[in-house]
Amino acid sequence: MHFTVGYLATPTGDDGIALASALAKTFGASVDVVLVVREELPDGHPGHLQYQQMLVRRGEEWVAKAVETLAVDGVSAGSAVIVGESFAQTLVEFAESKSSDLIVVGGARDGFFGRHTIGPVTGALLHISPIPVALAPRGYAEDPDDKIEALTAAIPTRPGDDNPLPFTIRLAALAALRVRMLSLVSAENLAEASSAREVRGLQRAAAEENLAVAARALPDAPEIESLVADGMTLESALKKLKWDDGDLLVVGSSRFAAPKRIFLGSTASRILAGVDVPVIVVPREG
Repeated sequence: MHFTVGYLATPTGDDGIALASALAKTFGASVDVVLVVREELPDGHPGHLQYQQMLVRRGEEWVAKAVETLAVDGVSAGSAVIVGESFAQTLVEFAESKSSDLIVVGGARDGFFGRHTIGPVTGALLHISPIPVALAPRGYAEDPDDKIEALTAAIPTRPGDDNPLPFTIRLAALAALRVRMLSLVSAENLAEASSAREVRGLQRAAAEENLAVAARALPDAPEIESLVADGMTLESALKKLKWDDGDLLVVGSSRFAAPKRIFLGSTASRILAGVDVPVIVVPREG
């Protein structure tokens, strides 16, 4: 396997490197650390090209230190500093050229510690990437996992949203990881029922059936734990979940995503904001 890590010489970049290390050690993957320097277009003023060259040289020093960090962890890593107009698009193009299996990034630093906050670069990746994107929660580098131990697939309860379970099964098989199917149930947007209790009962039954259908669709898969978490809101359901060290969550793309592209829907965005474990967002199936 091969992973492309989008890097900045910031705590966000350190979080991404820490997650790339855990993933690479789990799956025996090689890594490329990529830093994108914004292209300075000529505007008639002297010094723009020299400034860009200075940033490239400095970027090469930064990524070299990140590669050294990965080498200490026993991870084989290369590096690249690329001049490009868009960090996200340049990162995707590099990952495609390397046939990468994952793009790995850290989250923005203006959210709660341990949670996911979508910054401009991550937001762009989560709307254009044809490659799964792995996201490190804020502060992950301060207490990283040594390896990934288990995968949880968030099974959608809304028709049309993509099911990440097949991807999760394939990924788990590479390292003999445990798999858990998760269905989140809330009473939101279901005002036609006569009571909140009725809503939750109906939704919980539907979610359990979704999990059963998902399990039957993969009869050759290893034993999979099924879990339903419910609450009056999605956030209250998320609070009932227990996450262990080494857990990683996998979510699918919205029904609005183009085939083989990521499009982060509103539900997945709320899930990201409510969990403190690494997350992989999977492109919509073709």
